[in-house]
Amino acid sequence: MESQDSLTGQLLIAMPGMRDARFARSVIYICAHHPDGAMGLVINRLVGAITFADLLTQLGIGSPKVDDEIRVHFGGPVESGRGFVLHSGEYRQDSTLQVDEEVALTATTDILRDIADGAGPRRSLLALGYAGWGPGQLDSEIQANGWLHVAPDEALVFDNDLDNKWERAIAKLGVDVSMLSGDAGHA
Repeated sequence: MESQDSLTGQLLIAMPGMRDARFARSVIYICAHHPDGAMGLVINRLVGAITFADLLTQLGIGSPKVDDEIRVHFGGPVESGRGFVLHSGEYRQDSTLQVDEEVALTATTDILRDIADGAGPRRSLLALGYAGWGPGQLDSEIQANGWLHVAPDEALVFDNDLDNKWERAIAKLGVDVSMLSGDAGHA
């Protein structure tokens, strides 16, 4: 059970003044947020030139049904060689982390095989690497005006419109981007 202050299952949105270039204009789905740290996946950036088919070949998983529409995302700078699949909640394996009723996370090659064979989850996002925070680090960054957070929706999490995902996430807050500042205010 998550604490009341947990951001598990929420979208984290980088403030316009984000100084860390790895996270500028990023939208991160928070998979876990506990007192001992937080973990999430950047959902609006792609990894360079690697394709799903390339990834399957590297892992020795071949399939004639590979969907060219499946893109490989930059999940974050931590363990960038490790793959994660954020997906709709109806698909489950023993190792699946059920984030909430609608979204789950699986990090096995079996899910990649299932996706390649057309037997995977209804919606999915494949990512290499993740964003991680130590104890209290994410809370401190939010207090320092580095991040906003908002409830997700399926389209924001899983659709392929990456160019506008950051703006769409901020718009869910009802905030005009031009009114946001990266600097903390003092009265």
